[in-house]
Amino acid sequence: MVKAQTFSKEITGKVFSKDGDVAATHVLNTTLNKATITDIDGSFSIRANLNDTLVFSAVQFKKKQLVVTQEVFLQAKLYVLLEEALTQLDEIVVKPFYLSGDIGDDLKTLEIEPVVTASTLGLPNAYVIPPTKAERELFEAKSGGGIVPLNPIINGITGRTKMLKERVARNKKYARTERVKAFYADSIYLKDLKIPLDKIDDFMYFCEIDPSFSSLVDTHDKLKIWDFFKQKSVVYRKNNKLSVVTEEKKN
Repeated sequence: MVKAQTFSKEITGKVFSKDGDVAATHVLNTTLNKATITDIDGSFSIRANLNDTLVFSAVQFKKKQLVVTQEVFLQAKLYVLLEEALTQLDEIVVKPFYLSGDIGDDLKTLEIEPVVTASTLGLPNAYVIPPTKAERELFEAKSGGGIVPLNPIINGITGRTKMLKERVARNKKYARTERVKAFYADSIYLKDLKIPLDKIDDFMYFCEIDPSFSSLVDTHDKLKIWDFFKQKSVVYRKNNKLSVVTEEKKN
């Protein structure tokens, strides 16, 4: 008679859990040093002898150990329930800050590292503003190599240098206009000046081409600039026939 402990067979089974996510669970026979992984449904097959030890493990589950008893050995299919692994913290202590939750108080106790920038490090040209694309193109058009630089000559004849100068000036003026526009919320243009939201940019251009606009902006006086906008808005609405629309809205 052959002793039971000499029996060896391919054990087939299936792991399962409450949430059903059991794919790629490791199944290890630590006695024979053999291993496999479950398929997407949790099914597996592994060679084992009677009294061998099977270990089931996955990141999301607690490790489970199972001895192949005679009862397990004789089962047609083995079903293994895996329990979810929960990581619990008894207490959380924020160190070394010991924050209270009150931002005002916490800022007084925190030692904040200085912000490291080119200016704080004292690097050369830290405060130099990088040239724009148009400015770089203008510099290239006005410079050139060799004994007799050809770029300035060619670009001067073709009018490219003049065109680039005008573009640089226009871009600077546009950037300044955008900054002035941001002084006031869009809702104020709509409510006080009666300028529709989709017409604000066009209104700003209308103000920009006024000869007095640049000198007025240079004063940085927001009250004077706003008075200027109020006067220009009346003309702008009339030129664009927006006054009638405004009256209709009031009614």
